[in-house]
Amino acid sequence: MPKYAVKEIYLTLQGEGAHFGRAAVFCRFTGCNLWSGREKDRLGAICQFCDTDFVGTEGPGGGTFEAADSLADAIEAVWEGGRQGRYAVFTGGEPLLQLDSGLVAAVHRRGFKAAVETNGTVLPPAGLDWICVSPKANAPLVAKSGSELKLVFPQQGVDPQDLTGLDFVHFWLQPMDGANLAANIKAATAYCLKHPRWRLSLQTHKFIGLP
Repeated sequence: MPKYAVKEIYLTLQGEGAHFGRAAVFCRFTGCNLWSGREKDRLGAICQFCDTDFVGTEGPGGGTFEAADSLADAIEAVWEGGRQGRYAVFTGGEPLLQLDSGLVAAVHRRGFKAAVETNGTVLPPAGLDWICVSPKANAPLVAKSGSELKLVFPQQGVDPQDLTGLDFVHFWLQPMDGANLAANIKAATAYCLKHPRWRLSLQTHKFIGLP
């Protein structure tokens, strides 16, 4: 069995949260514990609003990698900015089903800062430089500390105020994408105005046509 199954690896600008606008290599792992990724299963999934394709390994740069160093080499090969500002974001699906401290160390050896975007149902490995947790309704939240908490809003069954006591530096509301995006932006904006602990996060990469 391969050690890491990766949907895609690509260079982009981080579009969300505190690092928006920053050049980054995204490594998207296959698989998730809240949805199969197949449309026929969406209505029965714990998370029904996911907007990413994390099924299979056929995306750009995707594949199966037996060792942390081979995957770290693939991440390094995509970076275009020399040694300065190297930044790798591990995402999914749910990246913490596969991401381990060995892979974090491997990208560190290549000069990268290592970030993860997780649903918070799995504890992250040691050594990460940035942890972004995005809680989902009806899913257990075990990762209760990190760099930023990013809540897709609105979510039935999740009250942002119930999360403000968690140990995060940044608290973001991100309007849920889809047919109601305009209304969700207005709702998230209004909430942030009344609850200034929360800040608005928009998916700016989508505005400029980046993945």
